Amino acid sequence: MTVALVVLAKAPLPGLAKTRLARTIGNDAAAAVARQLLEHTLATAQRSGLAATLCGSPAEHPLLAELAAHAGLTLTAQVEGDLGMRLSDAIAQALQAHDAVLVIGSDCPGLTVQHLQAAADALERHDAVFHPALDGGYTLIGVRQNPAGLFQRMPWSTCEVMPETLRRMSALGWRLWSGEALADIDIAEDLVHLPGHWPRPAALAEQVT
Repeated sequence: MTVALVVLAKAPLPGLAKTRLARTIGNDAAAAVARQLLEHTLATAQRSGLAATLCGSPAEHPLLAELAAHAGLTLTAQVEGDLGMRLSDAIAQALQAHDAVLVIGSDCPGLTVQHLQAAADALERHDAVFHPALDGGYTLIGVRQNPAGLFQRMPWSTCEVMPETLRRMSALGWRLWSGEALADIDIAEDLVHLPGHWPRPAALAEQVT
């Protein structure tokens, strides 16, 4: 079985990336954190050994091309629409050339190569795999099929995302696998989950001095 890995991410630009975080720490600091997270995620994806791509928005921005090239990943474009539409399209594109696909964002610093490889292995025996997020969503999702409407009208950015996704997949009779819950970085309170050994971006340091 061949498993693709898609990193779904926005360009780490002020005013575009991490807008919920920016409400507290400002656009520049939020963009700096977003870039650090994205660079870490792309490096992790590259080391996973999976067929990894960066599905970015806006894909034509030179910063995304630079970051993808530095990590040795192919850059593809996200479609317009809500997260459900973008997620469904990324999955559909990957399944054209692979038997299964893992999709991750760029905001979970605790997601490791080992997590990715274990999830890919689990897809050999399961129809869908997850790493839940502590806030009720998921930091990783993997599937072998992409039924129409699976991600439509999902209550994104709420604690109901994971339960609703499980309900829909259980109704399909899918075999499900779940790894450990991990923290993602969405709001200022989540910054405590950044690894302590990471250097703090200058723009973020200015917010806490």
